Amino acid sequence: MDNANSGAVFAMMLPFIWFCLGLAVFSIICMWKVYRKAGFEGWECIIPIYSTLILLRIIGKPWWWLLMFLIPVVNIIFAIMAMDLLSKSFGKGLGFTLGLIFLGYIFIAIIAFDRTIIYQGPAGDPNAPRPQQDINSIGKNLV
Repeated sequence: MDNANSGAVFAMMLPFIWFCLGLAVFSIICMWKVYRKAGFEGWECIIPIYSTLILLRIIGKPWWWLLMFLIPVVNIIFAIMAMDLLSKSFGKGLGFTLGLIFLGYIFIAIIAFDRTIIYQGPAGDPNAPRPQQDINSIGKNLV
């Protein structure tokens, strides 16, 4: 392949590259706002493994679920359960869960930008301790 052909291929790929970069920036902005709604710092959505641990705190699941995301086929099941718990955490039902699974970018944006959707607690249980409160209460029962 000569330089003229490779330049033409790059020129044809450039709109796709810009679209993917725009989609990545949009998803970071959406997750930033979702984390802020749940009571965490927005920057926590950027760090790869740590962001998953924070997401597990938002939905009220233990840290070892992170290990389940590393097992093939099992990770699909756990990801679907995590999306279900995320939709319940923001007061939504099964239809919203299906939207998160099949049209994730759109439904995460709905959670992020809709001011009527508020964080209800882990898995939608308003009586459960909020993730930030749970972290701040570590060691207070020892005194």
